[in-house]
Amino acid sequence: MLESTIRAVRPLDEPAMAAARELQGRLTKPAGSLGALEELSVRLAGLAGVCPPPLPEPAAVAIFAGDHGVHAQGVTPWPQEVTAQMIGNFLAGGAVVNAFARQAGASVTVVDVGVATPLPPAAQADQPADPAAPPTGAHAGAGGPATPRLVTANVRPGTRDLAVTPALTRDEARAAVETGIRVAGELIDAGAGILLTGDMGIANTTPAAALVAAFAGVDPAAATGRGTGVDDPTYARKVDVVRAALVRHAPDPADPLGVLAAVGGLEHAALAGLILGAAARRVPVLLDGVIAVSAALAAAAFAPDAVGAMVAGHRSAEPGATAALRHLGLDPLIDLGLRLGEGTGALLALPVVTGAVRVLHEVATFDSAGVSEK
Repeated sequence: MLESTIRAVRPLDEPAMAAARELQGRLTKPAGSLGALEELSVRLAGLAGVCPPPLPEPAAVAIFAGDHGVHAQGVTPWPQEVTAQMIGNFLAGGAVVNAFARQAGASVTVVDVGVATPLPPAAQADQPADPAAPPTGAHAGAGGPATPRLVTANVRPGTRDLAVTPALTRDEARAAVETGIRVAGELIDAGAGILLTGDMGIANTTPAAALVAAFAGVDPAAATGRGTGVDDPTYARKVDVVRAALVRHAPDPADPLGVLAAVGGLEHAALAGLILGAAARRVPVLLDGVIAVSAALAAAAFAPDAVGAMVAGHRSAEPGATAALRHLGLDPLIDLGLRLGEGTGALLALPVVTGAVRVLHEVATFDSAGVSEK
């Protein structure tokens, strides 16, 4: 599945992009007056292969959840069981991502790809077990803000401690990537016009920093942030853990599956798969914060043209996010100092993406409106 998905990822369509640029020049506004929105609309036309591109709706958020053996190194004060508890909160509709999803009219799918502790009883009931199974009933995956849906696709109960041993085997990393590909296909088949990345995993900013350092070639100190707001001693320990892991495993950025196995997380690998799956289907992916962009680095290493499907929703306060976006050549749409994850920043950026495309659909040209040009 991974190899066939990679083969299906293609460059942006140049004729469609040229048509979008030409159309932008004929709309009733000064040329370039919409700034970054104009180039975004051009890229989305190139992704779709048509001008104007389809409106990016309905929107579907996929939250991949996993735990991390590196938690044992004291890189966060939060207990590991919070990951499972937050899944219960997502499914009950009580998290920030749920509030923003309701505002945006987006569906929420939660994927247990590697949670280490038992899920709350309410989260275990009446949920589909097959990540490839079509969504049904109140849990429909892409039709709007229905009841959040749980997909159980647990590859293993958390990663191993990357400070001591590779976090995953190659087979486990592949299984997580392919879970993300399947979820992307499921959501698109259910009608999603844009996918939004979400994540949940206590200690997951540590493997994210390692991924950014490995793929973007930056110093671990420049890739590592304070996550949930750790104190100075914990931050210093976190940087040391990332640096030592990179020395121990020497991950090769030309081998993205190997990098994910050595220092990644199950949710990072699954997010890379989600991005690849969307790119293969020519559907845009709106990236959230540092977890998402670290996964996007892996997706781009698998298939460089996958970057064409990526839209950077926001600039996370985590420094690794800026380093990753720079490496990918992506500019974030908003910058609000967010560092929550879950998909929250991507959801706030969603109206910007929709507006960029709606301009091509709805704004009159100078000729059609009878407006004089300069």
